[in-house]
Amino acid sequence: MKKQLILVMLVSSFILTGCQFDLFNQTDQAPQKDFTTRQSLKMENFKLNKMFISEEKIIVGLGDSLTQGVGDERKLGGYLGRLATEMETFQGVGQIDLWNEAKRGRRSDQLLKQIKSGEIDDAIKNADIIIVTIGGNDIMRIVKQDLFKLRVDAFQNELLVFAKRYGKIMKEIRKINPDTPVILLGLYNPFSIFTDQANEFDQILANWNNTINKVAYSDINACFVPVHDLFNSNSTMVYHTDFFHPNSKGYEQMADRVLESLKSCGINQLTKGEMDF
Repeated sequence: MKKQLILVMLVSSFILTGCQFDLFNQTDQAPQKDFTTRQSLKMENFKLNKMFISEEKIIVGLGDSLTQGVGDERKLGGYLGRLATEMETFQGVGQIDLWNEAKRGRRSDQLLKQIKSGEIDDAIKNADIIIVTIGGNDIMRIVKQDLFKLRVDAFQNELLVFAKRYGKIMKEIRKINPDTPVILLGLYNPFSIFTDQANEFDQILANWNNTINKVAYSDINACFVPVHDLFNSNSTMVYHTDFFHPNSKGYEQMADRVLESLKSCGINQLTKGEMDF
């Protein structure tokens, strides 16, 4: 009797164990598909937002010794070199390629001739931003003609010619590159270091700066950057030893002013969102 009971218990145990095994192995998993039937992702319509892409940008400098960087004892390329270094931190900028086509002593008539010659067409055409300083040597030519008998009307007459010439410079740039942002820097009075009092030359400079501002205002993608207040005196030691060009500190302040103006001018909008900071 005991043997029969033990046998029944063993059979029952095997039956229950088998049921449990079947229960635990019964799942709701969907039937597996052959891996080869899966479709690969289609990437041709996928576009990465430009804010995640760092691209090389080209800054082109045109004009005179201020853009060339004369007087920068640290040899960092004046305001333009410092500006390029800072702009490499902009969102969307991987590297700045700096094309400095400026030359010491250049006047507006010489800049216009340079652009018309076609020798810098590639620079202008490929520029993401163009920065110009011109006009200081136009004024100095009048000063040198008669240093001790300067007449306001002489500057005013030259200003009329300068205004037309600057307008032509912008038109020639736009023939080559219609849309790139153009930054026009203003002029400063180097004679202010010899006196703290306002003089006729301050008014002359104000008129010339106003003319440059009007040229910038007439172009939807241009911006005027004033710098005259940075050099009103040499109390902060911003002049080179020639008392005409900025030194390293002066160029640092110019670079900071340009950066500030880029923000106020909306450089992000001017570059169609490709640069941001």
